[in-house]
Amino acid sequence: MKIKQKIICTALAAASSIGTAFAADYTLRVAHQYPGSHHIAQALDGFEKEVETNSDGRIEIEIFGGAQLYGPTQFHSAVARGQIESAAIISLIWGGTIPEMQVFNIPYLLTDAERLEAFPSSQAADLLDQKLEAKGVKNLSWMLDSNNLIFTSNNAPLVEPDDFSGIKIRGLSRIFDEGLIALGASPTSMPGSEAYQALQTGVVDSAITSIGAAYSRRYFEVQDYGTASNMIAVYSNLVINPQFWESLPQDLQEIVATAAQNAEKPLLPQDNSLDQQGIDTLEENGMEVTALTEEQEAAWKAIMQPAIQEAFLKSAPDGEQLIEILENL
Repeated sequence: MKIKQKIICTALAAASSIGTAFAADYTLRVAHQYPGSHHIAQALDGFEKEVETNSDGRIEIEIFGGAQLYGPTQFHSAVARGQIESAAIISLIWGGTIPEMQVFNIPYLLTDAERLEAFPSSQAADLLDQKLEAKGVKNLSWMLDSNNLIFTSNNAPLVEPDDFSGIKIRGLSRIFDEGLIALGASPTSMPGSEAYQALQTGVVDSAITSIGAAYSRRYFEVQDYGTASNMIAVYSNLVINPQFWESLPQDLQEIVATAAQNAEKPLLPQDNSLDQQGIDTLEENGMEVTALTEEQEAAWKAIMQPAIQEAFLKSAPDGEQLIEILENL
């Protein structure tokens, strides 16, 4: 019995020493707001695997999705203060802190595949990266959440500008909502995680999201119609606490930075078509989806773009410069 006990103790000690030997040198916690089926959540899962593999386990990534650790509007301060090392923050949230980030809300300014591919290495991205750093976070990645929007509704599809008259709608941001007001709608601000219940209970009549998110958030259960268009770009910025970043050895910084940039690539559209697979999935689940024609898009643009661009330029000191760069990508 004593011999058996000695063997067991020796084995436990060996196992403990092996666990200690292979313990990660650094833990990088990443918060985000997306459900697990969302493409940004899946891109972050890929980021996790790449970093842990290429660092030989020296960095452990812990991902907290679905806003389980902090609320989306708390991510910035949590990372800046070092309460968490990293977060993926949707560009729509930055408007009050960095007004220039709302440039993506100007309809049909940055939506085609060629410009979206060029953006992360552009002067516009550099300028916005500097503004993020000035607010206490380092940006690692421009992950494209979507270059499309779908406007969902219940009683009738929202196809013509006049269809928005009197509609209570979950908006996107203060800047973008100026375009909805110009259409005659009454926008209400709320996180995407709260929109389903608001639609279900009738707090709002309609919502705006990406085609993929309309499925992952199961809007088809509470909305009968959708109207889709490649209207704006929405990004998710993978930001990191600068002090934590500086604590990493250079080789680990390179591994993390490369993995973050690699996370961008699968999210880019291959062409300028709508997300037809996403539309098909929504229709298979009972939603009737209308894709706007070029003529219909022109009618929406004529009303929405002037109102949104005017509000953007009033709030963003470097707004004109950003628009000019994006127009010439």
